Amino acid sequence: MSENPIRPVAQPSIRLTTMAHGGGCASKIPPGELEDVVSTLAGQQYEQVIVGLEDGDDAAAVRIGEDGRTAVLSTADFFTPVVDDAFDWGRIAAANALSDIYAMGGDPVVAINLVGWPRAVLPYELLQEVLAGGLAIAKEAGVPVIGGHSVDDPEPKYGMAVTGTGDPERLLRNDAAEPGLPITLTKPLGVGLLNNRHKSTGEVFAAAVETMTTLNRDASKAALAAGARAATDVTGFGLLGHLFKMGRASGVGMVIDRAAVPLVDGAAEALRDGYVS
Repeated sequence: MSENPIRPVAQPSIRLTTMAHGGGCASKIPPGELEDVVSTLAGQQYEQVIVGLEDGDDAAAVRIGEDGRTAVLSTADFFTPVVDDAFDWGRIAAANALSDIYAMGGDPVVAINLVGWPRAVLPYELLQEVLAGGLAIAKEAGVPVIGGHSVDDPEPKYGMAVTGTGDPERLLRNDAAEPGLPITLTKPLGVGLLNNRHKSTGEVFAAAVETMTTLNRDASKAALAAGARAATDVTGFGLLGHLFKMGRASGVGMVIDRAAVPLVDGAAEALRDGYVS
C-alpha cells in the first residue's frame, strides 16, 4: 500500500456528505429487515421471469421474444453522497447502477436518472454537476441516459434505473455457485471505510474514487469467457453479506482467506484508526 493515499485537493465549499445521515450503499436498509419487507412480494408466478427477488440477485431477468433467447435485465440503484465532489458522486453512483447489469453477465442498454434534491438548500448547479458525472460514466459504457425522475428531498440522492440484455442461458446468478470453485474478487475492498473517513475528516482518497468509478464491464466479459456461472456485486452488504446470500441460494459453504483479500489503499489504516463501514 502507498504511504500517503490521500489526494491533496481543494475542498468543495459545500460538503455533500454532511447532508445525509449515511453515505452510499452503507445507507441501505439492513438485509434482514429488507428481506422481511419484500417477503410480502413472494409467490409471484410468471413463466417469463428467469431471476426474481427470491435470492437477492443484482437485477431482475425476464425472458422476451417468441424464441425466448433474450433476457431483459432491470435494476435500480441510488444513494446519498459518498464524496463531497458532486461530479465524482455522479460518476460513482452511475458506475454502481451499471454494475448491477454487469454482475448478471449482461450489457446495459439504456439508463434513466433518479434524483432526490433539497432544492431549498442546495443549488441546482451542484445537481448539474452530479448529472454530468453520471452522464460521463454512461458515455464511457456506451449507454444513453434518457430522462428520469426527481423529487424534492431533505437529503440529496442520486442514481439510475438501468435496463440491459443478456443470454438467458449464461446469466451470472446468486444460486449457481458450486463446491470447489475459487472466489474471485475483481476489485479491492474497503472503500466503505474510506468513505466514512472522508465524511468525518474531508480527506480525499484517490484510489477509492478510482475503484468506485471503474466500470465492471471488462470483469463481466472475462467472467463469461471463463465459464463463470455465479457472480454478485459486492457493495453495501459487504463481502460476508453478499457471500452469505450466494451460499444460501446455492446450498454451498464459503471459506475466505482473510490475508488474501485485496484492500484499496488506505483501508487498513482507516480500520486501524477506528473507522468502520
